[in-house]
Amino acid sequence: MEFIGNFFVVASQVVTLFLLIGVGFVLAKLGALRPDGVSQMSTLALYVVTPCIMIRSFETERTPEMLQILLGFFVAYAVCTILGILVVQPFFRREPLDQRGPLKFGSSYGNNGFMGLPLVISVLGPEAAIFGTVSAVAFNLLLWTQGLKTMGGRVGPRAVLVNPATVGTAVGLTLFLTGWWQPSPGHFYLPSTINNAISFLADLNTPLPMIVLGAQMAGADMKASLTDRRLYVAAALRLVAAPLIALVALLPFHLDPMAYCACVILCAVPPAGATGMLAQRMGRDTALSAQLISVLTLMSVVTLPLFAVLAQSLSGLA
Repeated sequence: MEFIGNFFVVASQVVTLFLLIGVGFVLAKLGALRPDGVSQMSTLALYVVTPCIMIRSFETERTPEMLQILLGFFVAYAVCTILGILVVQPFFRREPLDQRGPLKFGSSYGNNGFMGLPLVISVLGPEAAIFGTVSAVAFNLLLWTQGLKTMGGRVGPRAVLVNPATVGTAVGLTLFLTGWWQPSPGHFYLPSTINNAISFLADLNTPLPMIVLGAQMAGADMKASLTDRRLYVAAALRLVAAPLIALVALLPFHLDPMAYCACVILCAVPPAGATGMLAQRMGRDTALSAQLISVLTLMSVVTLPLFAVLAQSLSGLA
């Protein structure tokens, strides 16, 4: 009974995010939110809000124990993501490149920034945001190398090192390591006006990406999506295999309970929005990308709470 109760508690938090997605979906269907507006909101979320949430998440006390926890989490998340990518490799080989790229990419990479981070904060609390930020470093290193190659693109060092997530992480990590977040006599610290501005922008991290995601889903052909068996294979890989790997593989290593739960949740999220953006950039099948994101995002309303509660139960947080 306790498991069922915890499931519905987490499910209610996931449903809250889906209500925000519904706002974007309805606005797009009514024509109140047009593609150019969605594009501008996506740019705002990616290039302004994402770095701010990365910076703010490092607003925590720096201790040797915390550094050890973060390092352990970074390694755990990177290993689980790589294992998930390896599991995907045998699938979709016979598909043409313009469809194989989005299918393999979407099955390998989850929507960490726009869905994973808000969900981690919603389920585990604001103090867990730092795990989402640390995961972004590993995520972006893999996405802009292996992920870009999967889509048929060329891998460049500039794309790996210079992107909104890594810039925000670099700034936040500098503030964290120098102690500039906290006022201290005789030491420089970040003025409250700048701190408050960063916080206000970071607070948009939950509603803005969810509305953008809903608007993008409004353009997908849902009827055709539900009859495409490839999407169900992708769902099994992205929504079941990936979080199951994290859930089982990390148990023997006795990670910090919150770090363990955050890792499982981040491995359980539906395909990254970058699936569609890179598909468009590389000339791949954008319609299939939209269908993949839409169908798997809807399916995750069941799988996400399930794995979140399992992780909480196994870690002792429940």
